[in-house]
Amino acid sequence: MSDTVETSGSVLEPTARATTPPIGAQGATTTGSSSPRSTSEDVMPKRVRLVFLRNAKSLVGIAILLFFTLVAIIGPWVAPYSPDDIDPAASMSAPSPTHWLGATQLGQDIFSQLVVGTRGVMVVGFTAGIIATCLAVIIGVSAGYFGGWGDEILSMLSNIFLVIPALPLIIIVTSMMEHPTSWTVILVIALTGWAWGARVLRSQTLSLAHRDFVEAARANGERSWRIIFFEIMPNLTAIIASTFINTVVAAVLSEVMLAFIGVASLSDWNWGTILYWAQSSGAFQQGAWWWFVPAGLCVALLGMSLALVNFGIDEFVNPRLRNTGMNAGRLRKLGIRPRVGFTPVVVTKGRASK
Repeated sequence: MSDTVETSGSVLEPTARATTPPIGAQGATTTGSSSPRSTSEDVMPKRVRLVFLRNAKSLVGIAILLFFTLVAIIGPWVAPYSPDDIDPAASMSAPSPTHWLGATQLGQDIFSQLVVGTRGVMVVGFTAGIIATCLAVIIGVSAGYFGGWGDEILSMLSNIFLVIPALPLIIIVTSMMEHPTSWTVILVIALTGWAWGARVLRSQTLSLAHRDFVEAARANGERSWRIIFFEIMPNLTAIIASTFINTVVAAVLSEVMLAFIGVASLSDWNWGTILYWAQSSGAFQQGAWWWFVPAGLCVALLGMSLALVNFGIDEFVNPRLRNTGMNAGRLRKLGIRPRVGFTPVVVTKGRASK
């Protein structure tokens, strides 16, 4: 005798028990329940459409990302000082009402450098992410849909770029240039960062290319470009978004690292440039935490916001995670803590089947 839940004609062993009506996947019913409504009616369709915006991870990630985007746009106009202004009297001064985040060894305002440098980080990260994602979509979807020799050539090209180390290549290219610019970093990151996304998109396109709805579109005489854009691409939205976010994170970290080691142009302010001057001026040894901690926290917060948005996208497109997220409040009231890899199924206590 054990409690069971019948789902779409099959019997599943319960993973959680409670004394309330069940919550779970659409179509799930409780064995022997006298309620005329199914659990699929308990979850309104409107909530499915808004589940991404109702996700706490997504909201926090989007809020932080919008904050940095706003700072990048208005930063040069709201900064209290020019990041290059020198004030010997404020040399290595701690945070104060005059200098909110302290000053450098030359008396430069760190808060102004941080605000102005946000634009460089955001521009490099998002521009490289857009270019790399476009390349990944074009090459990956084309290879998976058309197949043949084109697939072989594009797959070989993807495999070649997969093994090219991006960071050493950027260091070599920028060191050979007399005046490296942000566009140099953007192009190298984009040209070396599309291969992974292209491989994933190719695999998913191969799976979709022979589905019934695609075959029906071909049978109706639809052109290939229309099938790709209106039948296949909508099913790749989550993968494309994840590819873009991962590329942006890699681009931001690469830009900060290159500036920190002094390879990128030091005349363009960004968070990595602040860390470079802090390291070369001995801020770590002097305990001037206000010089390097704020920039490090900004890098961590931006990376965390992108990761949270990525988690939110995953929970939105994954039916198992979406169902758990939509019923998070009810699960907490029942004392149930969902774990990754497990779908909580709640059954009425005392119901049993042989």
